[in-house]
Amino acid sequence: MTDRNPIFCAIDTPDAAAASTLASDLAGSVGGLKLGLEFFTAQGPEGYRRLAAQGLPLFLDLKFHDIPNTVARAVTSISALGPAITTVHALGGADMMAAAAQAARAAEAGTGRPRPKVVAVTVLTSMDGDDLATVGIGTPMRDEVRRLAALAQASGLDGVVCAPHEIELVRAECGPDFMLVVPGIRPEGSATGDQKRVMTPAQAVALGADVIVIGRPITAAPDPAAAARAIAASLG
Repeated sequence: MTDRNPIFCAIDTPDAAAASTLASDLAGSVGGLKLGLEFFTAQGPEGYRRLAAQGLPLFLDLKFHDIPNTVARAVTSISALGPAITTVHALGGADMMAAAAQAARAAEAGTGRPRPKVVAVTVLTSMDGDDLATVGIGTPMRDEVRRLAALAQASGLDGVVCAPHEIELVRAECGPDFMLVVPGIRPEGSATGDQKRVMTPAQAVALGADVIVIGRPITAAPDPAAAARAIAASLG
């Protein structure tokens, strides 16, 4: 998946027709598509299946965060759709993350189909240290991300979602085989929007990101496929 192209384009729209057009336009220019709550809440499994039929790997980013049994059942349901990657929140705790990992493996054993990689969101890239403090987390950002990444790995997950500036930190903590999915990616000169911890695509890949998630710099471009190809070319 990421050996070809590490770029997963975030399709952040509830509109099935717009998502389908983007998916068609981006075929051959990105390594996959990320579908999140905005799309899945509006279109559900049927909308997911229509995009999956276009052939690109899909990252279904629903960020499960609930009691372990509920998350396990949700991961079982999601696994039946066949995404390449799916997410939980690391702040759900070790038992919840372990239940998610076990559910994905059990789904693969039961169906014979490849399971999704289950990765944990450490701290959202829209948050900074001040935001952590407002929700009662006084740990410095880097220490909090390191702790959550280590907990995710110990719980049996495949990797984490982390901000670009934490790539080296998590890689040093968790080793070369732990998947790092990195949002907060902005090409040189792009607006940061609601992202607070950002980096260029080339910088993130050079530091060791396995998957880079890019939305508006591609989807809002006059020619999304050309924008995606330019970003891919910048990776060398």
